Amino acid sequence: MTVDRFPPPSCFRAGLSLLAAAALAALPVSAWPRTGTEGDTAMAFKLTSSAFTHQDEIPSRYTCDGEDISPPLAWSGVPSGARSLVLIMDDPDAPDPAAPKMTWVHWLVYNIPPDSTGLPEDADKTGLPRPALEGTNNFGRTRYGGPCPPIGRHRYFLKLYALDTVLPDLGAPDKDELLDAMQGHVLEETRLMGTYQH
Repeated sequence: MTVDRFPPPSCFRAGLSLLAAAALAALPVSAWPRTGTEGDTAMAFKLTSSAFTHQDEIPSRYTCDGEDISPPLAWSGVPSGARSLVLIMDDPDAPDPAAPKMTWVHWLVYNIPPDSTGLPEDADKTGLPRPALEGTNNFGRTRYGGPCPPIGRHRYFLKLYALDTVLPDLGAPDKDELLDAMQGHVLEETRLMGTYQH
């Protein structure tokens, strides 16, 4: 016997739509699917390095025990509305992970073009993509300063922000000044964390 397959009644289809909408609403906004201009689901905003993986140890080459140069970085899934990117590298475990007292800033880069896909190793020497500018870190320098923990194993966060604007030339801002300028303009953020101990 052949059983005819009828489409579900419209009220049933509407119920399914309501359930799907309710499930989506329960998720944080950052977890909602984004669609690109051609209707395909956009890739997740992601920051990686070919030198180390997330939560892995940063090679000494990129620290004060080595050449103290910046690691190679790559990113993907930059949101379509982004007009610039900001990179902040800091250490929340200073001076001692057992009794942290401050967050030590290692690198600040702003106005990175949103169509860029990463930074090469030793970006200060090989060149940042124009019109990117650097801020002042806690070493008092406007360039990368690698991990140099006085005691214990520290965590180093590389945080990449997608902004809906291009920031004005802030000179050589510190982290607080840069965050103030970014206020209200952050579309998305992604992080890569590495660790290091002498």
